[in-house]
Amino acid sequence: MNGNQLSFLPHESSSQRVMALYFDGAARNNPGPAGAGIVFKCDNVIRAQYCFYLGEKTNNQAEYLAVILGLLIAQDYKAEYEKLEIYGDSELLIKQMSGHYRVKNPILQQLSRVVYLLSKDFSVSFFHVSRTYNKDADLLANQAIDTKASIPDKYKRVLHEYHITL
Repeated sequence: MNGNQLSFLPHESSSQRVMALYFDGAARNNPGPAGAGIVFKCDNVIRAQYCFYLGEKTNNQAEYLAVILGLLIAQDYKAEYEKLEIYGDSELLIKQMSGHYRVKNPILQQLSRVVYLLSKDFSVSFFHVSRTYNKDADLLANQAIDTKASIPDKYKRVLHEYHITL
């Protein structure tokens, strides 16, 4: 499921090109083997989907890493859209990235800082959705754990630059 070409169309509600990034992180036994699922949609149609194995992480760490990896992928296609909407079922992450909750955990502070830095180049909005609307990303996160789907080296290098270990 990795590596699909993204194609972007104008958002139905405006002439602005909008891409939706749905993410989910999963950790079995929390902490435990973890995976990230990332789905890109335009006009509610799946354009690309990815899954990556993250090693031993907590669920919250996996959620943040899913967003980070989604932002790294989105950077490759930034010229093709004007706005990035990020959707996830992690209320904690969405509220932390929207400024409603403080990030207290030191590891999550580091990861939230990376999300912030990577999202500065975009017009980004974060939205909380119920698990019902995030099933595709959830399935991919669990598939990543089952298949040990590897992260491409170019993204690993960026994670390393931010001192993120997998």
